[in-house]
Amino acid sequence: MTSPPPPPLSRELEQRRARHRRLARVMDEAVRVPGTSITIGLDPVIGLVPGVGDLAGSAISSVIITDAVRSRVPIPVLARMGWNIIVDAALGLIPFIGDAADVLHRAHRKNSRLLSESLETGTAGAMHGRDPSVGYVAAAIVVAFLPLLIAVVAAVFALYFLISLIA
Repeated sequence: MTSPPPPPLSRELEQRRARHRRLARVMDEAVRVPGTSITIGLDPVIGLVPGVGDLAGSAISSVIITDAVRSRVPIPVLARMGWNIIVDAALGLIPFIGDAADVLHRAHRKNSRLLSESLETGTAGAMHGRDPSVGYVAAAIVVAFLPLLIAVVAAVFALYFLISLIA
């Protein structure tokens, strides 16, 4: 027996999906490198600014994560999204090489796809009109926002380290 198709997305959920797709495109694949199939976005470009760029990239990542939590995607999906942010931040700590690797990793696009898949398959809790439980909110904070906090702390330490080398 097959499960029934998920209900159509509400206007609000469609707007969220459109917003996170636009953001992922701008951050990860806004411009095609001439003569190649490689695209780059703002994330690796702003990542060239030591410490601050990676901090900004991690902060921008929070928009997609926040949409995922509001849509009440399953906790395992949030955990994968958080992992993508940690990898993105870790890559960003490696000057220049990390920014090149960031072009390949594309955390925003991965997280946008995870959120879209959850909305399209109907596994997001918002699809069913359920209010989030206290357990869901606590787990969402741990698996989604803790990686953002780790990324911010890593960027601050990297910036402090760079300043101490210069001074």
